[in-house]
Amino acid sequence: MSHRFTGWLGSAAVLAALIALWWTASNAGWVSRVFLPTPEATLASLAEGLNLRGSGSGELLGFTIATVRRMLEGWLLASLFGVLLGAAIGVSPAVRAWVQPTLEFIRPLPASALLPLAISIFGLNPGMVLFVVAFGAMWPVLLATVHGFAAVEPRLSEVARCLQMPRAAFVWKIGLPNAMPDILAGMRLSMTISLIVAVVGEMIASQSGLGQAILLAARAFRASELFAGIVLLGLIGFASNALLALAEKKLLRWQRP
Repeated sequence: MSHRFTGWLGSAAVLAALIALWWTASNAGWVSRVFLPTPEATLASLAEGLNLRGSGSGELLGFTIATVRRMLEGWLLASLFGVLLGAAIGVSPAVRAWVQPTLEFIRPLPASALLPLAISIFGLNPGMVLFVVAFGAMWPVLLATVHGFAAVEPRLSEVARCLQMPRAAFVWKIGLPNAMPDILAGMRLSMTISLIVAVVGEMIASQSGLGQAILLAARAFRASELFAGIVLLGLIGFASNALLALAEKKLLRWQRP
């Protein structure tokens, strides 16, 4: 408990030091406020955009909801297809040998590089961004699932064959529990990728969201609104990762001695 408290205290100290450096740089004129607003101005824009004081526009809140919804939808699709395809590939050594070269060819492709292709196929609409988000976020889950199923103890596979266990029962009772730590780790990474790709897609495809809000604020030199959007993205990423880490801890409590 004391070690965890020390870690939290250290993290808070680093964050406070960064904010102090930011405050000093903007107030001392090291960087023009046109490009680096003060923390106070950023918080004011954040409060106004989220309508926390009841007198703001609330536009930033709507943009945030749109981005979070797009991120979650893409992440859920990526997790679903990643686990299903990963299980189908990982459970069979022959299929892994056939498909692995293709996976290694497609996996390094940046999801943002596929945006022009997706635009030509789907047009400039929310479905296009959702497709790109799901495609980009699927790979960590897919590869983690394949690795988890491939790492099943060979003796367990032999026992399953001796018992004439159906393939579906083997996947559900042996393969999935063995692969669960890898799958959850892949899903955490996938969540981060889905947020990044969603923001990039909003910027390029002019879809409502924090990506579009940040881009418009940058073009209009509204630095405080730009930084408010960046702060919101950081908070979304931090909160989503913390929630998934908590869920992972709960789901894998059977692993603890």
